[in-house]
Amino acid sequence: MELKIQKTETIEGMIKAPPSKSYTHRAIIISSLADGKSTLIDPLFSEDTLASRKACEALGCEIKEENNKFIVEGTAGSLKTPDDIIDLKNSGTTLRIMTSVAALAPDCTVFTGDSSLRTRPMQDLLDALKGLSVTAFSTRKNGKPPICVKGGFKGGSTEIKGDISSQFISSLLIASPYAEIPVDIHVKGDFISKPYVDMTTDVMEKFRINLEYDKKNNKFHVEPQTYRSRDYTIEGDYSSASYIISAAAALESNVRIKNLFENSKQGDKQILEIVREMGARVKFKKDEVVIRGHGKLNGVEVNLENAPDLLPTVAALGAIAEGETNIKNVEHARYKETDRIHTCALELSKLGVQLKEKKDGLLIKGGAKGGIVNSHGDHRLVMALSLVGLKVGNVKIENASVYDVSFPNFPEGMKELGCNLDKI
Repeated sequence: MELKIQKTETIEGMIKAPPSKSYTHRAIIISSLADGKSTLIDPLFSEDTLASRKACEALGCEIKEENNKFIVEGTAGSLKTPDDIIDLKNSGTTLRIMTSVAALAPDCTVFTGDSSLRTRPMQDLLDALKGLSVTAFSTRKNGKPPICVKGGFKGGSTEIKGDISSQFISSLLIASPYAEIPVDIHVKGDFISKPYVDMTTDVMEKFRINLEYDKKNNKFHVEPQTYRSRDYTIEGDYSSASYIISAAAALESNVRIKNLFENSKQGDKQILEIVREMGARVKFKKDEVVIRGHGKLNGVEVNLENAPDLLPTVAALGAIAEGETNIKNVEHARYKETDRIHTCALELSKLGVQLKEKKDGLLIKGGAKGGIVNSHGDHRLVMALSLVGLKVGNVKIENASVYDVSFPNFPEGMKELGCNLDKI
């Protein structure tokens, strides 16, 4: 499927932000580990979150859909060995978190996925698990999936680099309450993307886990304990909402986005600061954001260390802004669904954008025009490139259906606001 985007002058209206993909992953996995029945209200139904659901079911949890809810019968940490290899498709979050969780099953669990997932580096997590007496390894001995995890999670002390993937830290934390002895995790070096770990500890605490964090020394301590079931509502996703926010910022607009919380722990909330600095008006009301754009943006310097998923969005905004946009400190975006620094540079250059690819980001001088681009199978690249089309017109995105990974109704939602965007 392809998306064809034409120039759009004005958008307005109200739209509900999609449920948070990150919170949905965490809520599904943690409620599956809880003691008792949990109800997850307003979860995201997408390819990635379905991968987490299927993985938890394969390990012995029962999950039912009912009126836009998940009803989860938790396992209290007593998982079963899966009957078969677990195919996670393209969900890196599921792979990373479930690698630690699978050690709670009695025997060997094997995770694989599509060709993209099988390129994801995992060795740092595998090494950290070894420090907790967990045996997990790459079946091809290259530090990448397929990953085999043997049963047994003793606990103890381990360390992990903080500048590779926050999901590795989240993975260790989520499984730690069911270790045989207390777990101590030392995060070495720079702690990038910490808001994602804050989201993890937030959900853990909501399910009645007590943990300690020594900010000075970057150390977590978790005692053996049990997750407790509860009803839990998934908040809106700033990552997915960033495309709506950015479209409103780039065009003449008056757009209300519901289900976005001002006190959210999501790092991608930074998009509001970015579009404000670029020239849009941003106002919070009760659990919603109002964006007003006047059709012009100015370039900015942006540090995306704690919000790497915003890279494609901000790159697209820089491509249609006046002046120079400098995106920095986001080298870890090279290890996502694609090398997002490179794929953003490659596809934006096809649209006539003047830019320079740096090791840790992009320097963008604008100049976007119409053309044909490709998603590289990356959902965020599809939605970001559509922003360029809305501003300059005549942009066609090939292999565009992958937006389903995180925002299943993306075209329909954008059209409701007046965006000139069609599936072909």
